[in-house]
Amino acid sequence: MNQPNPAPAPNPPPPDPTGPEPSGPEPTGPEPRPSVRHLLALRLRDAQEEVTELRAALAARPLTALATGVLAERLGCGPAEAGAQLLALAERARLGPQELAADILTTLPAATTGATTGPGPAPPAPPAPPPGRPPPVVEAALTQAADTLGATAAVLWTVQPGGALHPAAAPGFTETERTAWRHVPPGLPTPAQQALAGGSALGPTGPVTATLGADRAPYRLAVPLHRADGPAAVLELAWDARPSDPTPAEQRRLRAAAEVCALALTDRPDPATAEGPGPDTAALDAALAPALLLAPEPATGTPADFRIRRVNAAFTDLADRPPHRVEGRTLTTAYPQACADGLLDLLLRVHATGRPHHADSLALTFLSGQTPVPVLLEFAAARLTTPPGHLLVSWQPTSADDRTDRLLRAAQRLSHLSGFEEDLRTGEIHWTPRTADLLGLPADTAPIPLAALPAHVHPDDEQAVRRVVNSAVDNGRSDATVFRMRHLSSYTHYVRLVAEPVPDPTGRTAAVRGAFQDVSAQHWTETALAATTESLASTRQEAAERHLLALRLQQAILPPAPPPLESAGLRAAVRYRPSSQRDRVGGDWYDTTLLPDRTALLVVGDMAGHGVEAATGMVALRNALRGLAYTGAGPGRLLGWLNQAAADLTGAATATAICARYHPDTRTLHWARAGHLPPLLLRDGTARPLPLPHGILLGAADDPDYQEHQLAMRPGDVLLLYTDGLVERRDQAVEEPLDHLARALAGPAADLDALLDRALAASTADTDDDTCLIAVEVLATEPDVVEPGAAEPDVVEPGENV
Repeated sequence: MNQPNPAPAPNPPPPDPTGPEPSGPEPTGPEPRPSVRHLLALRLRDAQEEVTELRAALAARPLTALATGVLAERLGCGPAEAGAQLLALAERARLGPQELAADILTTLPAATTGATTGPGPAPPAPPAPPPGRPPPVVEAALTQAADTLGATAAVLWTVQPGGALHPAAAPGFTETERTAWRHVPPGLPTPAQQALAGGSALGPTGPVTATLGADRAPYRLAVPLHRADGPAAVLELAWDARPSDPTPAEQRRLRAAAEVCALALTDRPDPATAEGPGPDTAALDAALAPALLLAPEPATGTPADFRIRRVNAAFTDLADRPPHRVEGRTLTTAYPQACADGLLDLLLRVHATGRPHHADSLALTFLSGQTPVPVLLEFAAARLTTPPGHLLVSWQPTSADDRTDRLLRAAQRLSHLSGFEEDLRTGEIHWTPRTADLLGLPADTAPIPLAALPAHVHPDDEQAVRRVVNSAVDNGRSDATVFRMRHLSSYTHYVRLVAEPVPDPTGRTAAVRGAFQDVSAQHWTETALAATTESLASTRQEAAERHLLALRLQQAILPPAPPPLESAGLRAAVRYRPSSQRDRVGGDWYDTTLLPDRTALLVVGDMAGHGVEAATGMVALRNALRGLAYTGAGPGRLLGWLNQAAADLTGAATATAICARYHPDTRTLHWARAGHLPPLLLRDGTARPLPLPHGILLGAADDPDYQEHQLAMRPGDVLLLYTDGLVERRDQAVEEPLDHLARALAGPAADLDALLDRALAASTADTDDDTCLIAVEVLATEPDVVEPGAAEPDVVEPGENV
């Protein structure tokens, strides 16, 4: 449905700060591009000046409007002709239109003004509308607008802080209905809130269900009204049945009613200026520094801005405006770019916490004409108790000399530096304020002459200080040294002395100037660094020696090739792949040995840890197991004994191991494990891990039970024993890389060496750990005769413990 044209706002809206820039001549030279914040501040300042002019014009607008209405009634003409008559009369009378309008209204007869005729006292003036309620002219304008468009009722919604709406006047609605809808939050989709959010007229629309009196008048038309400083109210009309679209004449009448309401709202006094007498500002006027008195805006609740109530006589506006152009304005309108720099946030924090803020140097930006001017201010702000909630703010630009002095003091403080100057002709000595404290002397200590300074320093440093003094005074040369003061109970305070001569016209030294600097932290840092460097070198040397020892132990215990095992019916190959990090020599080990009973011992193990401890532990376990194997015991019992040896010989370290014993007479492999990964059996072109017998880590328990399995081997079978450096990954369970290895080893291989090379190439391990591998192949030799009818045994689990 078509919407009526919105009622024209009595004041043009401020220019859009995000709109396009006006075109202008191209710059003749390279100039810095203005920042977006600066452009927004300029736009806001221009809009504020325009608003000030419009407010001045609007202050007199109700008078001219009412006078124009009187002339239209008397002359029987339209408003436009009556307005022209008013201007013509004002020109003839040599008066301004506002002055003539005031004269017309004050000379109206009693019948026009509503006063009684005849003698007698003048009737009392009608009471002023209560605070927060619009004047009676608004009620009359609303009623006239409703009658003109055939509406059942009308309501004027005033905009509250935060965007909530309040029904200020509602002819045609009951008090009960007004009470139920006395507060409409901004998020509620009522016609008035929708028109306010859109900034234009809404409707006629309906039926609506959520608004004032919607049950008996569900069709609405809403027109937002504006004051010079933004949205002020929404005019809403209500019908019990859907109305037709307003005709152009009805739209003009509606705009006239809206204009009357807007004028009435604009003409009302600003609460910020209608508080009565201003606060006591004697302290403000007595302040010697420029000062401002700020009132929170709004006055109740959480402030979002501040209004400049007063400035004192010492105040000078940084934008070169007179005081009356600053007082009464909000802080964001008076100093938009400074507020954007953080001034508003700082003052809001002072108001919220009540803690004063003082800064020797605060950087803010102000506008001077069209140019942003950065300024360094000495700044102070505090919240007052009277008037409550007000802020007293003082600022003044710092001079170049002030800045230089502050910079020098800050540099001396940060660098722990102080200066001195001694006139050798007069004996006059000047110390900067921190010199006594820097030397560890009482604050009231008189300056010490350079010639007497060696008597105040540590005996070990006297000669060095005397050398510096003689160089400056007698030889005319600059010199420096570091010394300790004698009076200090602990000689941990180191001071650097730098002295230079000041010659007279004859070239003789007339004065000596220089500096003292506390270098205690630097001295102890250098001392600690030297000690750390020495300790690090010693540690590095020790680590290199331990690494070399571990490497030699490992090389001695792990031969590059296994002993021949053909007499046991086996062929063997071994590989050792060390870690890529040379300092990570591990405890991985392997062993292949022919025992006196023609059986073969096959072992791989992994000692926990790295370095000398792991290497020596590995040597101890390997030699212990080889000696124990000569007893003829099975792998399960051997691991049980080796567990006790691990606890006794290696300081309760832990290790994993696979121990296997091959009997060539029956081609049977007996094997047990101590927390180690299972061997891989390669048979008939496939590879699979063997079942895991029970067995925990070596050194983890006092008397563990190691289960033993046995496997019937066939000619051509290959058994692969390995350590976890071949398959271990941080991001996967061990089963996945183990399956990958089994698939990679499936298929024929030229020989055992090629098979081991393929295993290393297929490794997906990412732990960079040592790796040991043993591959043994069963040769096609005849075993002892097996009893007739006996089946060749395969893998048996669980086997008996030996």
